[in-house]
Parts: sequence; structure tokens; C-alpha cells
Amino acid sequence: MQSLDIISVQIVNILISLCNLVVLFLILKKFLYQPVRKMLVERQAAIDAQYADAESARDDALALKDKWQNKMDSAESQAEVIVKRAVESANKQSAAIIGESREQAGRIVQQARNDAELERSRVEAEIKEQIADVSVALSEKMLGREINEEDHRTLIDSFLADLD
Repeated sequence: MQSLDIISVQIVNILISLCNLVVLFLILKKFLYQPVRKMLVERQAAIDAQYADAESARDDALALKDKWQNKMDSAESQAEVIVKRAVESANKQSAAIIGESREQAGRIVQQARNDAELERSRVEAEIKEQIADVSVALSEKMLGREINEEDHRTLIDSFLADLD
């Protein structure tokens, strides 16, 4: 029966082993479990903070994108308005320049007509004077005497009346 002594259960050894296990568990819990748990909690908090920062940055980026898109739309509409105003202004200026040019051309044509009329009147007066001089000279030769101023005017007027 000696073989049974080797396999026998000794309560004292079991209790000592259990005490050792409990002491080892308490030592491990105090020095390893608490610091590891604390580190895991801090790491989880840091990761959560990074996720929150990333989400906040994403929201800010989307808000900025919307803001800039609105500004771009506004700038495009303002550009269209500016171009439209510039075209209208250019059309008004071209119409004003064309009107002014036509008015100036009309004045030039009228001035030319007036100048032509004055020149015609001057030439007619000059021709009448030359005709009067020739007719006086011819009359003097035909009559053989000199005509006074009043006779001269009367002859010229009757001659010119026949010409018209």
C-alpha cells in the first residue's frame, strides 16, 4: 500500500497552495491588473478623443466646403451681373457714339450746304458784277457816251431781271 501514500491527498498542502494562489492573485492584481486596466482606459479615452477630433474636423471641413461652395455660387452670379452690366454699358456707349457721329455728320453736311450756298451767292454776285461791267462798257460804246450811276443801275437791274 505504499503506492497509495504517494497519491494521497494532503489537505495542508492544498491549503498552502490555495493561500499561495490567493496571495499571488492579490499581488498580480495590485501590481499588474490595476496598472494595465488604467493604461487600457487611458488608451481608450485617447482613441475616443481622436475619433471625436476627427469627426469634428470632418464636420468643420464639410461646413467650410458648403461655405466656399455658396461663395463660389455667389461669385458666379455676381460675375454674370457684372458682365451683363458691362455689355449694357458698352451698348449704351456705342449707341451714344453712333448718335453723336450721325449728329456731327449732319452738322458737317449742313455746314457744307451753307458754304456751297454762300459760295454760289458770291459767284452769282461776282458774275452779275462782271456782266454789269461788260454791259456798261458795251452800252457806252453803243451810245457813245458815259452813263451816270442811276442809269447804270437801272440798266443792270433790267438786264438781270431778263436773265432770271
